[in-house]
Amino acid sequence: MKVESATIPENNLMVKGGAGKRLLHYYRHNWPLYVLLLIPLAFVLLFKFAPMSGLILAFKDYKIARGFWGSDWVGFQVFQDIFTNRNFAKALRNTVLLNVLDLLFSFTAPILLALLLNEVKNVFFKRVNQTLLYLPHFLSWIIIGALAYQLLSEGNGVINNMIEMLGGTRIPFLQEDNHWLVSYLAIGVWQSMGWGTIIYLAAISGINPELYEAATMDGSGRLRKMWNVTLPSIRMTIITLLILNLGRVMEGSFERIFALQNKATTEFTTTIPVLVYRWGIEKGDFSEATALGLFQSLIGLLLVIMADRIAKRLGEEGLF
Repeated sequence: MKVESATIPENNLMVKGGAGKRLLHYYRHNWPLYVLLLIPLAFVLLFKFAPMSGLILAFKDYKIARGFWGSDWVGFQVFQDIFTNRNFAKALRNTVLLNVLDLLFSFTAPILLALLLNEVKNVFFKRVNQTLLYLPHFLSWIIIGALAYQLLSEGNGVINNMIEMLGGTRIPFLQEDNHWLVSYLAIGVWQSMGWGTIIYLAAISGINPELYEAATMDGSGRLRKMWNVTLPSIRMTIITLLILNLGRVMEGSFERIFALQNKATTEFTTTIPVLVYRWGIEKGDFSEATALGLFQSLIGLLLVIMADRIAKRLGEEGLF
């Protein structure tokens, strides 16, 4: 028994020594890769994590004259102030409303469009439509906003001029709150559906053609094959994009609202990103702007975690 107990540590040392030599040999041969890795790692630490130190402003009564460390520590007082602010409830409501409606329409439109384009047999027609649908994705919201006012303006918009020429009444697409909301959603669908459509078409192209042949032999029509073959085959793509979109429910699109807003429509244009801009840039209250942005990020993180868990369950149980 004593001999066995004496030989076991020795064998362990030999194994550990061999593993250490192999690890040292590995580092000697691959050290250039680790040196190259230091560049992106330094970039992430410098531009991603270092700015997070500014979150301390959410817990201070920040004054520019006193500086970052000289300002008084107030704890959660700033959060209490923003939660009781009369604009906070309106901004929270509008952020959730706009992004849920945007998720409902902008998320489903590319799926439907991809299913329809997949049924088109003319390759040239399909490629032309993909290109035309994808082009708006490269336009900035400032350009899109200028085009929207040129086309939809109540006073001299091209579409309203055509409606009046046909004997109709001018429609305040961007000059009345409810019409502005519909126009906001429609423009968002137009701008984003091309990108999503290409992703779904790429996923559809990887489906085994034998599945469609088997469905055809079973007597399935086009709609039945879409539901029973195409949608289940791209299920994971749909779930992945759904997680990404749910994570942005609390973010919204500041550029989109800023480009389409005007003084006549103020009911839905006050959102959390817009409020952060007004408090931080226009008003100069950096503590409230930081606290509001931190609240927005925490809610977004919780939504991503919830969406991830739901997606895992859907992946196990089946979505369609």
